[in-house]
Amino acid sequence: MIRIVAAAAALALAGPALAAVDGEVAWDGLVEVKSQKLDEVHLRPQADFRGYTKVLIDPTEVSFRKNWQNEQNRDRRGLGNDVTDADARRILDEAQRSFQRLFADAYTEAGYEVVSAPGPDVLRLSTAIVDLDVVAPDVMEPGRTRTYSREAGEATLVVEAKDSLTGELLGRAVDERETSDMGPFIRNSVTNAAAFEQVFQRWARTSAEGLAELKALSPLDPSALQARR
Repeated sequence: MIRIVAAAAALALAGPALAAVDGEVAWDGLVEVKSQKLDEVHLRPQADFRGYTKVLIDPTEVSFRKNWQNEQNRDRRGLGNDVTDADARRILDEAQRSFQRLFADAYTEAGYEVVSAPGPDVLRLSTAIVDLDVVAPDVMEPGRTRTYSREAGEATLVVEAKDSLTGELLGRAVDERETSDMGPFIRNSVTNAAAFEQVFQRWARTSAEGLAELKALSPLDPSALQARR
């Protein structure tokens, strides 16, 4: 199982229906709306996504769940296969590269140009994977052992969308997902990566498709969103 919690604007906001929750504006100027595809979505009233044809994607930040490495090594005590700092760094780097690639690919396939500089038609997307929890990490240990686990792990994915020139925050969302492998449940760097990539890819595609819906709804009117519930 992988649990993905995603905070996003413009991107993973897809869902045939978005409905205003209570119309109250939060401290950051966003209004919470309901989505059929995400648990929590916050949008800026009257935000207009129609002019964005390009995306600027910041490097994804990745971090483990608190005490993840210490708890892994406590469970492995006496087995001689501790998760080293090098192992932990490798897992973080692989997760970062995987998500960054899939995220950019999804927007490219959806027809958006991925650029490296701000512009009037550029939407800036910032992503972070936090609380990453790999249940049975593959470590660089002497000899070969097999590790079995039904779950690959879980993570929290945070994304925000802003206008690339003004820095204005346009939206944020939260989504929780679970998925299970069909087996066999051998855990190594290959099977772990495949399990996480499956969720990352699904989320990335939903994210890119969501921008098309936001364009169709722009400028965003909470009362109109409520009517589409």
